[in-house]
Amino acid sequence: MVRDPSRDPEPPSVDEVLDALADDAARRIVAALTEPKTASELSEECDIPLSTTYRKLEKLTDASLLSESTDIRRDGQHTTRYSVSFDAVTVSVDGDGDEGDADRREFDVEFSRPERTRDERLADLWSELREET
Repeated sequence: MVRDPSRDPEPPSVDEVLDALADDAARRIVAALTEPKTASELSEECDIPLSTTYRKLEKLTDASLLSESTDIRRDGQHTTRYSVSFDAVTVSVDGDGDEGDADRREFDVEFSRPERTRDERLADLWSELREET
């Protein structure tokens, strides 16, 4: 299974993004992902219980902050790895800014994503081809 937030048709809400980053454990996980890692590796490196690590990873992935990929192994012991899926996240306030008119102002979240590698683009094409056949 692969979950890639850059391919999600519906971006996450501002609340989902801010909520996912609201606690120290989630921010430590994001900071530790200098390369793709498993939940066990992150749990150990960040000194977070494994069950909590899984919950944080799910929340961060749902908020389009992490991507998830599965390494298929011949022995059947597949490994899921997580990686950061953004270069920058910008939260902004849109609206005319009139005093007392806070209902007309809305928050917006925007992601700057890293360029996809040749291997990732090829995997996307292969997945699309399999879906069509």
